[in-house]
Amino acid sequence: MKKMIKAILILLASLLPFAAIATPLAYVEGVHYKPTAQRIATSDDNVIEVIELFSYSCPHCFNLDPQVQKWEKTLPENVSFSHVPAIFRDSWLQLARVFYAAEVTGDIATLHPAIFNAIHVEKRRLENEQQLLDFVAEQGIDAEMFAKTMSSFSVKGKVKKALLLSQSSGITGVPSMIVNGKYIVDAPMAGGMVELLKVVDFLIEQESN
Repeated sequence: MKKMIKAILILLASLLPFAAIATPLAYVEGVHYKPTAQRIATSDDNVIEVIELFSYSCPHCFNLDPQVQKWEKTLPENVSFSHVPAIFRDSWLQLARVFYAAEVTGDIATLHPAIFNAIHVEKRRLENEQQLLDFVAEQGIDAEMFAKTMSSFSVKGKVKKALLLSQSSGITGVPSMIVNGKYIVDAPMAGGMVELLKVVDFLIEQESN
């Protein structure tokens, strides 16, 4: 019996290193996430701000979005989450204008999934203003009023901020998450789309302490 117990203990001890490898105790800066290129100002020191930089043209953003919608509902009360459309090309700028105009008009809940679906499921080209306004009209939204909102001072200001964030944060692709103005997480660093959200959760907990 003593020999059997000893054998079991030796076997368990031999498995411990593999368990440690399979389940890391923490994510590592420079491996799973990195600092932003420069510290990004946040609006409230008592709130942890999480930003997802995305593009409607990005298939990875499209696939991640349903998971993000569910994940957002699990966030603690001290965390604020927002989408910011990344802008790396002219067509992305037009999509950003639509995103912010939809926020102003209250149509974001309708247009956000509809644009993703149109581009990635229906394979539609929504690249210039006219194509986008035609699509907006198809959703039962007044395209003329929406066009005026797209050209408003408020929307122009938000698009400019999104452009500056895309250029200055240090992100190299989308989807990317920025946590509290300090850290960037993307799928390649995290090890996959599911892991991306886990790393963000880890950083939220770290920032909360």
